Amino acid sequence: MSEEVITRREGAALVVTINRESRRNALNEAVAEGIVAALDRAEADSEVRAVILTGAGGKAFCAGGDLKPNADGTPFTIEAADPRHYVARLLRRMDACRLPLVARVNGHALAGGFGLICACDLVVARDDALLGVTEVKVGLFPMMILPYLMRVLPYRRLMEFCLTGETIRAGDPEAGAIVNYAVPADQLDAKTAWLVGRLVDKSPTGIRLGKQSLAKIREMSTDAALEYAQFMLANMARTEDAREGFAAFAEKRPPAWTGR
Repeated sequence: MSEEVITRREGAALVVTINRESRRNALNEAVAEGIVAALDRAEADSEVRAVILTGAGGKAFCAGGDLKPNADGTPFTIEAADPRHYVARLLRRMDACRLPLVARVNGHALAGGFGLICACDLVVARDDALLGVTEVKVGLFPMMILPYLMRVLPYRRLMEFCLTGETIRAGDPEAGAIVNYAVPADQLDAKTAWLVGRLVDKSPTGIRLGKQSLAKIREMSTDAALEYAQFMLANMARTEDAREGFAAFAEKRPPAWTGR
């Protein structure tokens, strides 16, 4: 795994850290590949129930693409011989992740970094962290992350972000649609642990199939979504975890999840 992405276990969670503090944890190909590898590792470990994505240091979660001249692995070019952009690969892999993805926003999340938090399932942020897409200030538009911004932001707010390049703080009231919890820096770890603790004691099977279903339903018409949903609900009710959940409820005891 790339040294630009490091991992460590915290209980039932795998913490994935973008380790480019000197470059404000900017995205490059090694970072994208490192996060993808970390997600693969997390899913291969039956004891991991959630993934926490964060950045090194205390200034930036991720400042987006590396804008410095001759930056290594810049996201602003495409290899003609292989046009499959690594940012697209990363975002698709995050979409397909069967585990809950929690963004621990330890500092500013700008441009592609803002896209990363929008691609996560839940977000805990420092209340002074800046959020936004600043690409218009350098003559660009946040193309690669637009699908993820559209999931999270109302259209008018999305356009204001994209057209002005202005930022907001995670603790501002208007960030409520983006951030689940905004806390002072000294409370970030405790709040993240508290949120993750509410996830890892739930059914791994229910979460896995639920996330898979949500990804598909998002792209369907209402009629198709309802037909798919009833099929998935019936199948989920036959899993070992669902049977255990029903039994534990009836017997008034904590469930013992098998993940099957």
